Amino acid sequence: MEFYVNNEKLDIVLENEKTVGDVLKSFEEECAKNNATTVNITLNGTVIDAEHFDSACQEEIKDNTKLELVIISQADIHNSFAEEAKECTELANKMMELPGQLQAGKDKEANGMITLLADFIDKFCHTASLSALFPSVYTNISIDGKSLNEFFGDFSQVLNDFEQAIASKDTVLMGDLAEYEISPRLTAIANSIKDL
Repeated sequence: MEFYVNNEKLDIVLENEKTVGDVLKSFEEECAKNNATTVNITLNGTVIDAEHFDSACQEEIKDNTKLELVIISQADIHNSFAEEAKECTELANKMMELPGQLQAGKDKEANGMITLLADFIDKFCHTASLSALFPSVYTNISIDGKSLNEFFGDFSQVLNDFEQAIASKDTVLMGDLAEYEISPRLTAIANSIKDL
């Protein structure tokens, strides 16, 4: 059997494990001891989704079985949040510059900032959703006294308004939202995740 974790081949010795499910159960027990969990399973080149998980677990282990796992640990989540806090602070400062860039007709720079904002929100939401795998981390995240869900419930409306302002080329509204609504919220995110 070939066994990979996070693209690294591991030499494992099977004891009483006869099926893929047996191997996964043993591995998950080890992960739990180390505050980690499996987030992706590939069996013989096929990604196993929830619908096919039970049937994959029944498969017998053979010499040519290839099992690839992607795991994430609580430490990985903390490290991601620490990096994102720095990125978020820089982005909050850049959002303060957006009104001036829009007024000066620096569309290329402004569009670059908007792309950075979209990419950051996407990355942060991905990390936040993975943090839910570790309830002690997820429940400790409080942004401006709100849970992640509450905070993003409010923030998503601001982002929708921003998106509409972009679509209608309303540079005044874009600048106001960037400076007075988005930048302070980015600062709040950075402050809440930097010391998790």
